[in-house]
Amino acid sequence: MSVLPIDLVETTGVNLPHATLHVVKGRRSGLTISVAVHSTVLGPALGGCRVWNYDSWAEAVNDSLRLAEGMTLKNAAAGLNRGGGKTVVYVPKGVVLTAQERHDAMLDLGDAVESLGGAYMTAEDVGTSAEDMAVVATRTAHVCGLPSSQGGVGEPSDATAAGVYAGLLSTLEKAVGTRSVAGRRVTVLGLGHVGSIIAMRLAGEGAELTVTDVNPAKRALADALGATWVDPQLAHTVEGDLFVPAGVGGVLTDRVIDELRVKAVVGPANNQLAHRSGAQRLADRGILWAPDFVVNAGGVIFLSMMSDVLPSAEATQQRVEAIGDTVTEIFTVAEGRRITTLEAAEEIALARLREPANA
Repeated sequence: MSVLPIDLVETTGVNLPHATLHVVKGRRSGLTISVAVHSTVLGPALGGCRVWNYDSWAEAVNDSLRLAEGMTLKNAAAGLNRGGGKTVVYVPKGVVLTAQERHDAMLDLGDAVESLGGAYMTAEDVGTSAEDMAVVATRTAHVCGLPSSQGGVGEPSDATAAGVYAGLLSTLEKAVGTRSVAGRRVTVLGLGHVGSIIAMRLAGEGAELTVTDVNPAKRALADALGATWVDPQLAHTVEGDLFVPAGVGGVLTDRVIDELRVKAVVGPANNQLAHRSGAQRLADRGILWAPDFVVNAGGVIFLSMMSDVLPSAEATQQRVEAIGDTVTEIFTVAEGRRITTLEAAEEIALARLREPANA
């Protein structure tokens, strides 16, 4: 299928149309692959590939568009010279890919990325791994996050978690007046790679921890950490200091926001707000929200900076930890101007996207 320019109604404050949408049926896997490039204003787009179960291929395509727009915000706010893009591989509900089907899908992904001529670089995301990216790399050079054993920088989960934790501490300080998590009641919803790292660190520093995941096998981690396990559908109702969404997006619906019993929300999940109006709804309830695309940027910072010609682990770590400073700035701007934290965060991204040098 050819590359199609599109112009969609925006769902954020960026007010830029998507640059490109490429939807193809993989010739090997037969799976629908959607590559969305939202912006290349700051440079070639960077964003991971998500392999996920959806009700329809159209839902998967829409998710790629939404996620790509979020990557524009994330990369811009993080100070990276990268645009925003995302890939979604549609897997029908109830279907589990075999090893061969996954391998074929990654080859098809590589071909789709290569066809964009360098406008977009992919990486691992939900449902994919560094090993998957190694397969993609056999079809295109426009991929990062390969296994370290193959000369790559590996998966960015540790960097993502480090950035989230920096943002979490800044959020905690603003919400309760201290950066110490000891004795603080924290609920983590989702125990994937990043959620597990955050939960373990919180437990290690003395937080009163409640955790959950849609996968009941994750309860073993809860037991190991001495954390309380709760039904995923009830996690947001647990009373405490922080609610940490670490699963899929859209968790902050109007109902969930109205039922929250915490002082603040901060976590790695992308697109946490089910509706843009949720940012104001949280503010009206006096619940501090750290915008997800700022908080979870550690992974993309790591992939971008460590893929440079002369990568610096020290400089990368400093940039990841600086996420906490950005979060503090967002809170200060939002409070001073009486706007939502979402609007304040978007202003940071827009300031970079509108720089004359990048016009």
